[in-house]
Amino acid sequence: MSDVPEVPAELGRLRSSIDNIDAALVHLLAERFKCTQQVGELKAVHHLPAADPAREERQIARLRVLAKDAGLDPVFAESFLNFIIAEVIHHHERIANGDE
Repeated sequence: MSDVPEVPAELGRLRSSIDNIDAALVHLLAERFKCTQQVGELKAVHHLPAADPAREERQIARLRVLAKDAGLDPVFAESFLNFIIAEVIHHHERIANGDE
């Protein structure tokens, strides 16, 4: 049982890494949404639809490959991207309606 004190230290180290990754994810998502905000504004000015199903399909297919290559469950990655896409479309609809 000499390794018992090491478990909390290792757990703390891993949790610290998780916290740093979570912070990076939040910052990356914020940057992504800044870009999609600009896309929404361009779409509104040019009277383009909020959704682009062909682009969304390409992005999902691309992300599934990236996920598989990275050792991440492609189904999870697709679900995550679908959530983001739905939020982006919602933002684009609000922009088009003058709500943002």
